[in-house]
Amino acid sequence: MLTSKQRSFLMSLAANLVPVVQIGKAGVSPETVDSVLEAYHTRELLKINVLKTSPDEPILAADKIAKRTHSQIVKVIGRKIILYKQDPQEPKIILPR
Repeated sequence: MLTSKQRSFLMSLAANLVPVVQIGKAGVSPETVDSVLEAYHTRELLKINVLKTSPDEPILAADKIAKRTHSQIVKVIGRKIILYKQDPQEPKIILPR
């Protein structure tokens, strides 16, 4: 569970991120989850864009993806989702306590 200080820190890092994955009219499909898991191979913090054609609301899509990928929701802002998953072997982001 992330503290408010950690969330704030991750939000500041995510400000300059470009969305890596887009959720379209298929919603949160197995392919979407696979794309998110693949993106976690190179980074710990992801920004995801939920398109207007998506049948899933952004908060529901964030919840589905977080559960399926064992990651944490940092924030949902409009149609953007920010997720965090620490690399178990080599953490790249050191969270404040």
